[in-house]
Amino acid sequence: MKQALHIKNLTKKYKDFTLDHISLDLPYGMILGLIGENGSGKSTLINSILNIVKADYDEVHILGQDLKSQEKEIKKEIAVIFNDSHYGENLTPLFIGKMLSGIYTDWDQKKFTDYLKQFHLPEKKRLKTFSTGMKVKLEFAAALSHNPKLLILDEATNGLDPVFREEILEILREFTEQEDHSVLISSHITSDLEKVADYITFIHNGKLIMTVSKNDLVYNYAVMRCKESQFLALDPKDILAYRKRDFQIDVLVSNGKEAQRKYKGVVIDHVSVDEIMLLLVKGERV
Repeated sequence: MKQALHIKNLTKKYKDFTLDHISLDLPYGMILGLIGENGSGKSTLINSILNIVKADYDEVHILGQDLKSQEKEIKKEIAVIFNDSHYGENLTPLFIGKMLSGIYTDWDQKKFTDYLKQFHLPEKKRLKTFSTGMKVKLEFAAALSHNPKLLILDEATNGLDPVFREEILEILREFTEQEDHSVLISSHITSDLEKVADYITFIHNGKLIMTVSKNDLVYNYAVMRCKESQFLALDPKDILAYRKRDFQIDVLVSNGKEAQRKYKGVVIDHVSVDEIMLLLVKGERV
């Protein structure tokens, strides 16, 4: 499968934090959700592959192009949306559209105007009069109007109301229906990722814990609610992570149905991505 994004052994060291040997692939036509607690390294990873911060790596290929030698070509074909606007407060959407039309050869002014109407953004008002949500909507309008092949979102939907977030998720689904389009989305709102992502990557303390298909995560991963005697009888190879509670031990397994067959009498629940992330982050390893 061809990759829209290929990362091999990317490391970024700070005085008190290290993003440690991250390797990751995002296939064309797919949406990859990046999750982890605050400070886990999600934004550092995104900033590194954008070359905003300088990281060490063996390989970073974006849309089949090498970051070290083809950064300029890469940035013409990607769009990045952060959780705050990077446009000046005195600019208007009308002026921003004219400005971007001179930067991107694939700029589609009609598409931009249509998005402004769809998002109810007044094209002649200055950004200083816009709410946070309106500014984020403008970022989406601008990003999608120069026909990028890779869309990168860094916590971009966090300040949006549920109705508009659902609208954006639908736009992302339509975007990746074209098989040469892909999305990397970092978000704290795991319910959004459950709806739209094809793959989910968990990062904790600068380390990539795992990348798994969303369907596998939702339909196969499960949590066993064990008594201590049941926990001690488990095969350690079946335990991805566990967490002791007052009256039980929660155990994350990758195949709930197989665990049900193997361990009779143990309660097994299919749970949300939130609970899986909590176990991976707060839980212990065997």
